[in-house]
Amino acid sequence: MIEVNADRQRPHLTEHGVVFRALDGRTDGLTQGPRRDVVSGLTDADFDVPAYQPLDLTPLADLSHGQSRAGPVRERRPVYVDLLPPCNAGCPAGENIPGLPMPLRAGAVSVPVIGSLNGITPGSWARYARSMQDSGAAAIELNIYYLPGDPHICGRDVEQRHLDILARVKDSVTVPVAVKLSPYFSATGEMARRLDEAGADGLALFNRLLQPDIDPETLSVVRAVSLSTPAEIRLPLRWIALLRGRVGASLAATTGVESAAGLIKYLLAGADVVMTASALLRHGPDHATVLLDGLCEWMRRKGYTTVEELRGLLATPVGADETTRERWDYVSALREANSTDYGPW
Repeated sequence: MIEVNADRQRPHLTEHGVVFRALDGRTDGLTQGPRRDVVSGLTDADFDVPAYQPLDLTPLADLSHGQSRAGPVRERRPVYVDLLPPCNAGCPAGENIPGLPMPLRAGAVSVPVIGSLNGITPGSWARYARSMQDSGAAAIELNIYYLPGDPHICGRDVEQRHLDILARVKDSVTVPVAVKLSPYFSATGEMARRLDEAGADGLALFNRLLQPDIDPETLSVVRAVSLSTPAEIRLPLRWIALLRGRVGASLAATTGVESAAGLIKYLLAGADVVMTASALLRHGPDHATVLLDGLCEWMRRKGYTTVEELRGLLATPVGADETTRERWDYVSALREANSTDYGPW
């Protein structure tokens, strides 16, 4: 969902769907309220992808019972395998992006499609981004899924990795580029500002790093994707409110949008666009209409006629003393807890 703002010559994420505003100031298709037609063309078939089969792997016999051991001991680390679509020889993540299901090519859906990309090397990020643009993607989202597990990697190196990827991709494509961040920076606000200054057209908050579990019965690592829940909304909600008005990049809120209430919360915090995936996987594509109808009904009850009237109403005011505000929020929360079910302490 991208709007190119003529006076800034930079894209803005917006609830209207993808709208490109020409640099001469002309605007096509811009509406005042949330669009319903953006989901009118979506069906279950639009979300179907081929069922790629995982590689046929022989399990490692890495458990042994030593003579002096009371139980099994893992002598070799488990092997993690990416269950990605088939790839050509010599590439880590596949060179076949043009062959992946791209409904935008055939015009099967009524909304532009944003390509979400995760790469490995700087060159692969740029190459796949160009492939997505050539395939018809209206914008690129850099899904920088990176867990710096090596204790010798310093924080600045992790931050620079994000900036380098953004720079390579921006040099390779002409469509807007957004960066999907994780919340695990020592200074998330500064990282957002640096990406903004480096040319990021949008910031998506936040990425959810996969967190493997452990099965104590089989002594194995369990790798599974879990859908988000409404309880996870608070962290991105807080940072959307803190960054509103402090960066030029558009702010996309993601995680925890199960009902219209989550959508409304993000807009009040200052999100330019709100995204949901887990809710659609649970309830089907028609649930997008449920979310929009709920937003419209709430707006009618509250007397709002446009989304802009409510966007950012509860964002942290620019110029406010964030440290003092955070301290006040912390103390207030403790006092509230002490006076309710959790107290007295």
